[in-house]
Amino acid sequence: MEIFIHLYQYIFSNTCFPVLEKAIEVGSAFEGWSPRKEDVTYRLILPLKPPRGHIFHLEPGPVWPMRNFRIRVESVCTCEMEQPAGETRCFLHDPEQEHGRNACFSILDDLCTASYLDVQKTARYFQMFVRRSWRALPLSAIRRLTVLPSDRSCKFCVTQRWGKRIFIELLFGVQEGDSDIFVSSQYTEAAYTPSTMWPETYAVAEMKFFSYIARKAHPDTCYLRCLQLCVRCLLGRDFSTYTLKTVMMHVLTAMPLSTWHRRYSWEWLNDILHYLQRCLHEKRLNHFFIGNENVPEEIILPLELRVAEPFNLFQHLTQNPYASEHAKLEFEELRSRVHRMLLDGR
Repeated sequence: MEIFIHLYQYIFSNTCFPVLEKAIEVGSAFEGWSPRKEDVTYRLILPLKPPRGHIFHLEPGPVWPMRNFRIRVESVCTCEMEQPAGETRCFLHDPEQEHGRNACFSILDDLCTASYLDVQKTARYFQMFVRRSWRALPLSAIRRLTVLPSDRSCKFCVTQRWGKRIFIELLFGVQEGDSDIFVSSQYTEAAYTPSTMWPETYAVAEMKFFSYIARKAHPDTCYLRCLQLCVRCLLGRDFSTYTLKTVMMHVLTAMPLSTWHRRYSWEWLNDILHYLQRCLHEKRLNHFFIGNENVPEEIILPLELRVAEPFNLFQHLTQNPYASEHAKLEFEELRSRVHRMLLDGR
């Protein structure tokens, strides 16, 4: 991935296209609990910074149920700013610079809709860039790259000479201040996600949390194995992977890490399931990063998330008795599948 970023930076340095920063590894594959090794997708968030002479404004949008933002792109005067080597003029106030900007690609003209950064336009452009750049790389002689359909990210498959396939998904993101929270190009839970809508993602904070736990925990701990086993039993069920991941993060901060020894795997699995069962009974599972005092201090959150009231991920269960009863039945099946899988030694 670094090859593409360096190539992009070389081609588009000092232009009106977004500045790419180092890709950030996120998701189960990098956190160490991917449910199935044979179909792992490696996900990365590619942070975007505004190009020279532009700024990003994050404007809050509707909550569905989490926070969503639009990214307004604005041209700014750089006359009084320090200019890159060889540049002494401003896009806004120099006719030649403005003419040059209009003659080539620019973020406002090519990646925005009504001055708002457009997810789909950004994804399409980067897909085209990856496809064309791959042909010029020496790697293309021994590996085949296939760009996969996606309108809000860049998904591709790299096939090695002996047939092994690696699936990669690049999500685009803009950092909220200096925090570990981003707005990203991922889909929302709504049936339709406008192309200028960027939902808030906690993936970087989650990756940082699991890295923090890994440093603190004993090498022979079982928490990743427990999460992996539970999620594997979820496949095809109504509970989401994120539900179990949230349960695990709460449990990890509530219990001493020294007790997560592998020989106690059965007991810890029961504790995780008991925690989920209690949440279902109370119809409340609080989001881990919103209004939670137990988030490790090294994870940087925006002030509004730290002081917010806890957000209930099971709010829908309080409003729909049928959904609540159905979730309890699904839980019983989940618990049965976990116990069977553990007894089978998988």
